[in-house]
Amino acid sequence: MSNSDDKNYVASAPVAPPAMDVEGQTPTPETASGFGVSAITRRWKREDFLKRGSLALRGVALLFSLIAFITMASNKHGDWKDFDKYEEFRYVLAIAVLSTLYTGGQALRHVHEISTSKQLLQPRTSALLDFFRRSETLVEDDKIEELIVAYLLISAASAAVPMTNRMREGADNIFTDSCAASISMEFLAFIALALSALISGYKLTTQSQI
Repeated sequence: MSNSDDKNYVASAPVAPPAMDVEGQTPTPETASGFGVSAITRRWKREDFLKRGSLALRGVALLFSLIAFITMASNKHGDWKDFDKYEEFRYVLAIAVLSTLYTGGQALRHVHEISTSKQLLQPRTSALLDFFRRSETLVEDDKIEELIVAYLLISAASAAVPMTNRMREGADNIFTDSCAASISMEFLAFIALALSALISGYKLTTQSQI
């Protein structure tokens, strides 16, 4: 066989087909790398679900904090049945006010961002208001603030429980019932904020992996 025949034989040699996936379809670069359109769509849906879930939890925390504040602030019935005569109950009221302001501000910011797809505050301004930021670009990384407020809620409620129990042993009346109701609302607000902080932490970990 001549040299020209050898060249023709090599040129006409069959080319191996691309590897097939388990379903018999040829993988594309997008599906092989896991960064296709479907993966991006799923990530967007997951992020939107997390944002709405965090907003719902903050709304619940706002509601419970507001109820705790109103219940304790109106718990004045004369003589020894005034909340402001007890340091524990004043602490409960102060933390309820703080939690109401914080959750209300965060809920307002999230509603604005979801409805307009724009940030209510610039990253630099948000970094000044939302202290302990890890980075100015991580505007939604507010889990530390939520954990602090959640800790204050559980601290105030826990401090007032012994006092309320001692009072209810001697006299169970509207004053002690109102104190117990306010404490219960702070416990529920703590649970809502703790769950919201877990969502913020999950969003932070997923952002760091992108």
